Amino acid sequence: MTAGNSNSTAVADTAQQEAGVSGEVAGAGATEAIEVSHEVTLFSEPVFHIGSLTVTNSLLNSWLAVFLIAVIAVLIGRSIRRVPRGLQNFAEFVVEAALKLADSVTNDRRKTLKIFPVVFSVFLFILVNNWLGLIPGVGSIGFIESANGHAAFVPLFRGATADLNTTLALALFSVVTANIFGILSVGAWNYFNKFVNLKALGQIPSRILKEPTIALVNPITFFVGLIEIIGEIAKIASLSFRLFGNIFAGEVLLTSIAVIFAFGLPIPFMFLEILVGIVQALIFAMLTLVYFTVAAESHGSEYHAEGSSAEASSEAH
Repeated sequence: MTAGNSNSTAVADTAQQEAGVSGEVAGAGATEAIEVSHEVTLFSEPVFHIGSLTVTNSLLNSWLAVFLIAVIAVLIGRSIRRVPRGLQNFAEFVVEAALKLADSVTNDRRKTLKIFPVVFSVFLFILVNNWLGLIPGVGSIGFIESANGHAAFVPLFRGATADLNTTLALALFSVVTANIFGILSVGAWNYFNKFVNLKALGQIPSRILKEPTIALVNPITFFVGLIEIIGEIAKIASLSFRLFGNIFAGEVLLTSIAVIFAFGLPIPFMFLEILVGIVQALIFAMLTLVYFTVAAESHGSEYHAEGSSAEASSEAH
């Protein structure tokens, strides 16, 4: 009996130890299951899918920005009166100030009116997206997604301009539309010669006797045109990374300060980021305006004017 009791006791102890070990493993597994990581990423996270379209949190934020701009436009449109007041008065003040600023770049109101709708729309879109990223809840309200035993927090909304995809798309839109505007303004051939300057090479045989230096200057002009192609690509990179870097850095700064000092201290930085949002939207819009203006300038007419003045001076001598 004693031996049997001791054996049963040993078996029971072994079972309890195994149960304890399995309980610890289960507890560890449960602990791992509830650990949720929240990492600040350079790119947006997918929220849901519409067929083959992946809807990300920054795309949702962009849709919200477009919706707000449309609502404000409808409200202003319905409140238009012969004698402006209230919201219409403020809207007219902003538009008139923006037109005067654009005129200082183009020096031509007719050209400004052609470019202004695109540039001002880009400005409003970036400004609203910059400010939406500062609203409490954007970046902090979302859901937990689990995959391969790893749980991660995915925010439902994310500032669109803090996503490199959005800023790259905006930069592509600005540069491509500026080039299209240049083609429509000066013609496809003249605009092509801005980058591949065949006119400069073609002027060498006819003018080399009167201007021997043209054999050196015009080939350099031709290669400068080729460098302009690299410049167009650089515009896309500079526009996208400038806007993304400033807005993303601002969000990281606010998040860090909010974690360290949750009450009071982040408020001044919030106002600072509001100003940064305006400045960055204005810089992007002004650079887009400059790209449109430069693209609409005819380089072929400059070469023609230089040739005519050179011929006139040689005849005078």
